[in-house]
Amino acid sequence: MFGRLGAPEIILILVVIILLFGAKKLPDMARSLGKSARILKSEAKAMKDDGSNSTTAPADPPAPGEQAPSQRTIQAAPGDVTSSRPVAEPTDTTKR
Repeated sequence: MFGRLGAPEIILILVVIILLFGAKKLPDMARSLGKSARILKSEAKAMKDDGSNSTTAPADPPAPGEQAPSQRTIQAAPGDVTSSRPVAEPTDTTKR
């Protein structure tokens, strides 16, 4: 039933979307969707890199008087400094 979408159906869907959201908002929506995708990709890559680093050598917990770096900056795209934001690193609350 839904697997047979032809050109007339796709055109009708696009016309309905333009009527609902308006032609002026569509570029902004596409831009924000692209930024979200870039952020998700960079976060997934950071998590993958953190996971590979933790499996090779376990990290020692910081000494009680020692302060671990608590923030790092994640950029949405290379060279895009307007969307950079500091991110707090998660703390390990598990008891061994």
